[in-house]
Amino acid sequence: MALGQGLQSLTDYNQSRLKKQQTAMTILGTWAVGNMATGAILVGGSEGPDKYFHQMNIGWNAVNLTLAGFGLYGALTTDPGSFDLYQTIEQQHRFQKILLFNAGLDVGYMAGGAWMIERSKRETGEKADRFLGFGRSIVLQGAFLFVFDLTAAIVLSADNPEIQDLLSKLRFHGNGFSLCLQFG
Repeated sequence: MALGQGLQSLTDYNQSRLKKQQTAMTILGTWAVGNMATGAILVGGSEGPDKYFHQMNIGWNAVNLTLAGFGLYGALTTDPGSFDLYQTIEQQHRFQKILLFNAGLDVGYMAGGAWMIERSKRETGEKADRFLGFGRSIVLQGAFLFVFDLTAAIVLSADNPEIQDLLSKLRFHGNGFSLCLQFG
């Protein structure tokens, strides 16, 4: 898709961008539903750290499902033709920044989960089980989200050169600008 071909190509670009966001939110939502269903099935027959592992998976993924739902709704209901060039760039950049920021948070989640696992070794009884189960769950969830966020950011960034190509054709001068198109 060549953006320099006019408004329809910009609309196509936004349609592709929103489709990638829909796919990402569907993946996140599917992960969340799968974790919640598995946790709900297994939590009743579990005890010790496993019970807390499944409880945390259910709670953590209730949040993931909510975020995925709002993200999917937004991507599905947004008109790809409603963005001008500036808004297109802004939305692309904004979503990539969110994903990369979240990847940093994911590292923190994994570190917090590892700390909880380590802390469980200094506790006894139910408290030790809770730290261990919650810690394992948080490490798992953080690891998934880290891979998810980085992968989504990389997939979205693959389209950045198309915008850069269009912007390289803009020439600003005086009180206006021109778009330079080359043929052949």
